[in-house]
Amino acid sequence: MIIDKLYDRVKERGVVCVGLDTDYSYLPETFAANFERIEDGIFSFNKRIIDATIDVAACFKVQIAYYEAYGLKGLQAYARTLKYLKEKDAVVIADVKRGDIAKTAEMYAKAHFEGDFESDFITLNPYMGMDTIEPFLPYLKNKEKGIFALVRTSNPGSEDIQYINSQEDRKIYNIVGNKINMLGKEYRGHCGYSSLGAVVGCTYSYEAEEMRKELDTSFFLIPGYGAQGGKAEDVALYLNNGNGGVVNSSRAILLAYRKKEKAENQFDLCAREEAIRMRDEISNACRKLKEVSK
Repeated sequence: MIIDKLYDRVKERGVVCVGLDTDYSYLPETFAANFERIEDGIFSFNKRIIDATIDVAACFKVQIAYYEAYGLKGLQAYARTLKYLKEKDAVVIADVKRGDIAKTAEMYAKAHFEGDFESDFITLNPYMGMDTIEPFLPYLKNKEKGIFALVRTSNPGSEDIQYINSQEDRKIYNIVGNKINMLGKEYRGHCGYSSLGAVVGCTYSYEAEEMRKELDTSFFLIPGYGAQGGKAEDVALYLNNGNGGVVNSSRAILLAYRKKEKAENQFDLCAREEAIRMRDEISNACRKLKEVSK
């Protein structure tokens, strides 16, 4: 199953998920000047980032909004990026956050698990109900695909809904997480985790151990590291001995060149250095946590 491939990639390369949330303004001016068409510039930028980080990243997450913003040109860059990642045998997460039902959800599944926009995993929003997940499940069973469902996100506004207490005195995100975890047990790989995983932000570390224990077979997609305040020590709490999840970083990797003087022509190498720094920092935090737990 696809989750076994992702688990093995984390074991081999670490937990970094490179977020290709590529705004055209992220391109160095001297680099962008080489292209007449926006789609060529964005794709070429992504290609260099991918080539520079492919061996130090477990996977890549492509946020579709950054491409939709440029209309058909942007979606051409999106499709070309997905195709190139597939050629490189990368594990790809399409961050589309769909959340609808019935035939509409079936069409979303077809759109993002087949054809020009095909990826390995997609993100879904189950807060409309669990029937938003059902139309995608045949792809997990028969087509080697996977899902990351939003459970507890890293944004401050998550408290508006996800932290409401239910009649059972449990928070909404706990209930959603348990439903995802139970449903996912049918789609477990050899690694013990399910191809139906969970998006769990690392910005609330005091809940980490409880969530990791309760969502025992859910592989985590972990946002919130870095710019949103999540630290390597926080991330380590959501992992199991350094696996069981991937940690996304987008701008910190894509724009790493801006932290160095006259590094525009080496933006890809700067991205690689940041991915390695992040990987090693989280790995060290996991090792220290393991030593303390002995």
